[in-house]
Amino acid sequence: MKKEIKAYNSILELIGNTPLIKLNKITEGLKGDFYAKVEAFNPGHSTKDRIALYIIEEAERRGILKPGDTIVETTSGNTGFSLAMVSIIKGYKCILAISSKSSPDKIDMLKSMGAKVYVCPAQVAADDPRSYYEVAKRLHEENPGSVYINQYFNELNIEAHYKTTGPEIWEQTKGQVTHVVACTGTGGTLSGTAKFLKEQNPNVRILGIDAYGSVLKKYHETREFDPAEIYPYRIEGLGKNLIPSSTDFDLIDTYVKVTDEESAHMTRQLAQTEAIFAGYTSGAVIQAIKQYAEAGEFDENSMVIAILPDHGSRYMSKVYSDEWMETQGFLNSIKEESKVEFIK
Repeated sequence: MKKEIKAYNSILELIGNTPLIKLNKITEGLKGDFYAKVEAFNPGHSTKDRIALYIIEEAERRGILKPGDTIVETTSGNTGFSLAMVSIIKGYKCILAISSKSSPDKIDMLKSMGAKVYVCPAQVAADDPRSYYEVAKRLHEENPGSVYINQYFNELNIEAHYKTTGPEIWEQTKGQVTHVVACTGTGGTLSGTAKFLKEQNPNVRILGIDAYGSVLKKYHETREFDPAEIYPYRIEGLGKNLIPSSTDFDLIDTYVKVTDEESAHMTRQLAQTEAIFAGYTSGAVIQAIKQYAEAGEFDENSMVIAILPDHGSRYMSKVYSDEWMETQGFLNSIKEESKVEFIK
């Protein structure tokens, strides 16, 4: 008789329960204690594993999906990878419309996971037929039996984090969390986490992050969509040129905007000070924490949780590339010493 071994039935059982890691050097001098919720520990290396599994299993439970069906989605890369990963295990086809702003690393990863990828121009209006939103809708219509995940307008996006991320943070901090800081793209991560935590303690502060060139911060403050706010920016997965219904703005206390350049440098500093090799938006989170600290948001009793959404391997051709940084003009203000020397 075989003895039972300690093993998982599939990679999907590893989703969630990501660790909190104390930040020491990069937040030195700031009031309070700072911890990173490192979502790169998910098997698909991002927080999007949570919504991919939850939404797909809800569709199965409701009888919408059956083996052999097709999943269609709009993505900047991470959700697409997570959907492709879940699709492999559960036996679905996967078609993805991705923004051209997404790194080549992400596009190659999606192809390697067996997804059919359509790369769409980034700098077009959301209702332009070439936008990744509209292309995904068209692909859904052209593939009978397909399911469009529609993460920007899917309430299950919020629900996934309400049932997982929020409870994890509450348990890990023994209810002592005072602030949560996170970027918002679809807004599901911060909204679902906020919903759960504010039910436990209404005084928990929910601090959002937006990009210059995005409409979210102004919409939060005025409830008006202002197209004049929209212009190109480089950070992926942060900000939007539309208003996602998967963002519950009433649960977010405030927003700050961060720049592409400062976020890029902070991404590198996070790796070099804390040995956390995270993505571009994670640098944006640390940059926002510093801005919130300067504004007096934290005190000695603050316990601040920074949600770091993905892994640095997806940005090797961008923020971790000296050539890309120099092309963007980001190495001009803070010239970094080269750590590579070729012996001839």
